Amino acid sequence: MKKTKNSLKKLYIALIFIFLYAPIAVLFVLSVNDSRSRAVWGGFTLKWYRELFADATIMTALKNTLIIAFVAAFFATVLGLLAAIGISAMKKNKAAVYLGAGNIPLINADIVTGITLMLFFSRFSSLGMMSILLSHITFCIPYVLLSVLPALSGIDWHLYEAARDLGATRSMAYRKVIWPELFPSVMGGFFIALTMSMDDFVVTYFTRGAGVDTLSTMIYGELKRGIKPQMFALSSVIFAVVLILLLLVYLLPSDGKIGRPRITEGLSDAVRSVVPFILVVSVVTTLTGCGSIQNPRYGADPEEEATVSDAGSNTITVLNYGEYLDRDLLEDFYDKTGIRVLYDEATTPEEMYTKYKSGAISYDLICTSEYIIKKLMDENELLQIDTGSMENYGNLDPAILAMAQTYDPDNNYSIPYFYGTVGLLYNSSEITGEVDSWDVLFDGSYSGEIIMQNSIRDAYMCALKYLGYSLNDTDREHMLEAQRLLLKQKPDVEAYFVDEVREEMVAGNATIAVCYSGEAYLANEYNEDLTYVVPKEGSNLWIDSWCMTKRCQNPENATAFLDYLCGEEAGMVNFEYVYYPTPNLAVYNALDEEIREDELVFPPQEVLKNCEVYETLPDDVMELYSEMWKELKVY
Repeated sequence: MKKTKNSLKKLYIALIFIFLYAPIAVLFVLSVNDSRSRAVWGGFTLKWYRELFADATIMTALKNTLIIAFVAAFFATVLGLLAAIGISAMKKNKAAVYLGAGNIPLINADIVTGITLMLFFSRFSSLGMMSILLSHITFCIPYVLLSVLPALSGIDWHLYEAARDLGATRSMAYRKVIWPELFPSVMGGFFIALTMSMDDFVVTYFTRGAGVDTLSTMIYGELKRGIKPQMFALSSVIFAVVLILLLLVYLLPSDGKIGRPRITEGLSDAVRSVVPFILVVSVVTTLTGCGSIQNPRYGADPEEEATVSDAGSNTITVLNYGEYLDRDLLEDFYDKTGIRVLYDEATTPEEMYTKYKSGAISYDLICTSEYIIKKLMDENELLQIDTGSMENYGNLDPAILAMAQTYDPDNNYSIPYFYGTVGLLYNSSEITGEVDSWDVLFDGSYSGEIIMQNSIRDAYMCALKYLGYSLNDTDREHMLEAQRLLLKQKPDVEAYFVDEVREEMVAGNATIAVCYSGEAYLANEYNEDLTYVVPKEGSNLWIDSWCMTKRCQNPENATAFLDYLCGEEAGMVNFEYVYYPTPNLAVYNALDEEIREDELVFPPQEVLKNCEVYETLPDDVMELYSEMWKELKVY
């Protein structure tokens, strides 16, 4: 019985460690996988580690993360310690009031704290590195308070008085009697603050300015196209650093006592406790080159970044989707024109609209979807673009410009950037018949094997086109008919995904999915059985375009940036980075014939003519869509 009990205890502990470290093991495997797909093993490689340390964007984000974390943790520790000393000296009722106020950031939701701080800094200052630092200090102070206050309450102040009676000065009595008791708690508060700062996303997201990225915000920006393998490598390196730190602290005994590394022998307890951490940080800083790397967003040394807000006419602020532009172009543009680009990212059109309308950051240029551009036009939020002064505007395909007139009638307010379609991605090895209609989503043939888009417009588009209606239909009865069809289909749907569609199909977790053409191309690279088709009933033609906001401070420089992107050289770099259909004919004509004729990359004209562009719908229609969507998701 006792043996069985011990075995169960060991099994229980083993399960706990499996749950803790299985994700880390997966992370490491992905970091040495030669394939960019998480679902396909491409062989062992260390190239992602080599590319990691050569990636200026990632290294800059890492540098920013470390600077913010250490500076915020230091000041939060100092302020938290002083606050704890002050509160401990107060009467009980008064101390409870201050302690309660200090606990508000702990209890408050991060998103509320982030939005509140964003509104504060937007009103009285500006968003940037300083706003992030002050915000991190604000939400880290309570953790230091909670760490130090218990230690203060447990100190025997009679020892301090005894030391004074024996002739010790105030400072000596404090250093020899009080500080040794407080030091472990203070360091504990420092490391908690450091960890919370490095781990934070929500507060950072709302309080950062354009051109300032941390690891968390950069990863979030990559969600639209998929996280780069270099980030898996970086995460593995961070875990290894933490492991080394633990080994230095706990597993290098010098005198038979755990926690006394030989390399720190002869040092004071205070210094000894932080030396391993300093060593590890020094190693990481040396490996990553955090102290010397240039910021790819500005094309300038870090010392110049502090004055970038005063650059005036030499600076433009740009908002784009994540992983939707090769950032090396920003440096090249700076080298050629002297104009710095503060670059910011978002994951959805709605997020872009919200970020712009909030007014927290004054964007000069935004690259977004057609229906958001139309909405901004209707709200008089856009400036006309002087295309006549653009040398490379003639590179744009007249056919795509004609389709863009659906939302920009005279092509005055937008410059097409990339385009594509929404269709069906299916596994041809599991589907023997011809797939050419939306019917396969609704006839029940593939129950439990369907992935739908987790997007209101895209989900209802499939139903509306299948029923023979326009995807911009505003007839209430037609919309309710589409709702009934999707509710009937709901039991057959495995999941509603957006970014995960490609990986799920590559892994073989579904047979058929609603997918964007660009994602379908990438999926086919890893699984040749995956085939993409635009149904015969028609579908959505999406066109992501650049627009110039009415807040643009220097239209000439913004136009110069758009002209640069329309050039053949920059257009080719971007195409090879994104691999979505480009409206740039100079780039298209320079491509190999095999790529030009690949229908996964460039949809045929007959397919495009059968597609529609999303239009901005009236508010009452969108409210109905929202109500139906809620009903569908909870059904």
